[in-house]
Amino acid sequence: MANSEDDGSSLSRTQRRLLRRIYNGRSIPIVADGKPFLTYKDASRYLQALEPPARDAAYAEMKKQAD
Repeated sequence: MANSEDDGSSLSRTQRRLLRRIYNGRSIPIVADGKPFLTYKDASRYLQALEPPARDAAYAEMKKQAD
């Protein structure tokens, strides 16, 4: 059975876990690439749609704003 986490475009386990923590109960959106993200699901979908270099940059931007 294929799992969406197994394809090459998915986020790493560490990235998914951090994003879940960042977006858990968030009431103020995090802005990355000029787009606001309030939920893990929205942020995850956006990141998975990007090419790896752009994904890493957007992830780093989200992570920085969460600190």
